Amino acid sequence: VQLQACGGGLVQARGSLRLSCAASGGTFSSYSVGWFRQAPGKAREFVAVIGWSGHSTHYGLPAQGRFTVSRDNAKSTAYLQMNSLKPEDTAVYYCAVLPIGYGLGSPAMQYDYWGQGTQVSVSS
Repeated sequence: VQLQACGGGLVQARGSLRLSCAASGGTFSSYSVGWFRQAPGKAREFVAVIGWSGHSTHYGLPAQGRFTVSRDNAKSTAYLQMNSLKPEDTAVYYCAVLPIGYGLGSPAMQYDYWGQGTQVSVSS
């Protein structure tokens, strides 16, 4: 499975961005899709994940109440809507796929394939 993340950019604090993660080369609906981020000098951080059907989601603490994960299996694409952005949200955001059978709380090492990342920069 190849993943292409896009939609990042520079936005002012309290602004919004929507990231997309387009998949190809596999059965998209066979996977949960997770979003992670990594800021310079910091460890990779879990952001959100959505189950294969789109009915189940799980969010990391920084994303709760501000970010929404969704997917369109017909388009083999997942989305991360980010609202009320803060400077501390600045990071490279990655999408990755988790095979069916793994719970939504699975660690990053369980994800099979990763996209190349898209930069999100939030100015104060």
